[in-house]
This record gives sequence, structure tokens and C-alpha cells, in this order.
Amino acid sequence: MSSTPLKIDPARASALVSQLQSVQDRILAVAKGRPVRLVAVSKLKPANDILALHQAPQVQHAHFGENYAQELQQKAELLPRSIQWHFIGGLQTTHCKSLARIPNLWAVSSLDTLKKARTLNRVRGEVISSDPSIPKLNVHVQVNTSGEESKSGCSPGQETVDLCKAIVTECPHLNLLGLMTIGAIARSKATTPENENEDFVVLREQRDLVEKELGLDKGSLELSMGMSEDFEGAIAMGSGEVRVGSTIFGERGNRQDAKLVV
Repeated sequence: MSSTPLKIDPARASALVSQLQSVQDRILAVAKGRPVRLVAVSKLKPANDILALHQAPQVQHAHFGENYAQELQQKAELLPRSIQWHFIGGLQTTHCKSLARIPNLWAVSSLDTLKKARTLNRVRGEVISSDPSIPKLNVHVQVNTSGEESKSGCSPGQETVDLCKAIVTECPHLNLLGLMTIGAIARSKATTPENENEDFVVLREQRDLVEKELGLDKGSLELSMGMSEDFEGAIAMGSGEVRVGSTIFGERGNRQDAKLVV
């Protein structure tokens, strides 16, 4: 963590806390007592915003998601180790080494190839060897449920099953949490608790298939699905993790205009 204290604007902090609590209340209303992890997606938002939510006694939020590896690394160096980081962006093989070395990287939620899994596993193993207090790295396998060429992820079916099996059998320093999808924007906008999203249906089917093929207990793998537009519908369909950004932090500007610290 940086030795220079970050400034927190009280009015901004109050607004952020209120917006996060509003999302938490909406989650509770749909989850019906089931635990659902809220990942606050802080990409392109300053470290000050993250610290405000992490330190606020009303929420003390810990789980934050980032889409860009370099931005996550910079923020992890600036902010407390008690933050639990999630990498949720497109995963490049070249970034696997640097990500796996971040001690409080809690999860990589966009794993889509065995090569990347092996790199994450190898480097995380090296980190754990030098400091046994560092935990295994949680991972979600990303599934391309919409079939869009622009989307990353494994194809549903054997490709998804094979990668999950390899993680469980070949990667002792990774922990397979479950499956993740981003899905099609049009489907996302049409989602309500009553109107089921096709992408969420596919991911749930894939989770059931993986559990069956790997001999895992039913429901042991979680579903990471749902964002600002559709998280209530995702929870209604069994999501155990939602990734919410703009509803908490406000709309994002351009990447080139983003500031690490304000």
C-alpha cells in the first residue's frame, strides 16, 4: 500500500455508500436468504472511490472488480491488502504471470484456456512457496453463452467441461469456483426477474453438466452472472455473484481520461 494517504471527499463517499447500499438492498430482496457476492466494478474509477467504500463503517466493502490488468496492479499497490480483487476483463496470456503474483487477487473470473490456467497455476504456486499465507487463486471459467465472435469464453459443452476438469485435476494452486458469462447486451437489457435471460439459462445448464461430468455435488459450482442492467434477473436464476459498476460508481468516461488518483 502507498505511504501517501489518499484523499476522500466526504460528499462523494456518502453518495457511493448510499448507491452501494441500494444495490445490496435490491440483492437481498431477490436472493431470498441465499448468499450472493457483490463485486463492485471499479474499472476506470480512481483509487479514492474504492478506498471510500472499503473504509466506510456502514459497508466496509471488500470485493472489487477490474477489467484491465495494469490498472488492477497499480490499484493493488496503492490500496490496502484487505481488499479482495477480482480480474473480470479479457484475459491475455501475457498478463497471467503479473496477475497471479498479486497477493490479494481473490479471483480471475475470465479464464478460458488451459494454457492460461497452467500459467496462473504455476506462478501462483511460486508465490505460495515463498509465502504460505497466500491463498490459492479462485477462478471462474468463462463460457461464451451467446455465441458472439466478439465475446471471449469457452464454447458450451465439451470445451467447457474439459477446461474445468483440467483445472480440478492439474492445477493444485487454483480453486474452481464456478462458471461466468457476460452474455449479449440485448438479452441483458430485456432481463427482469420474470423474463429469463437466455445466456443465464445456458450457463446454468453448463454448470449442471460440469458438475455431473466431474462427479461434483449438485450446486457446488457457483454461477457468476448479472451486471448493472440485469443482476436481479440473474439472482432469480441462481447467480451467486453479480458484478455491478455504473449503478454504484456512476457512468465511466474514456479510458484515456481515467485517473488512478484524484
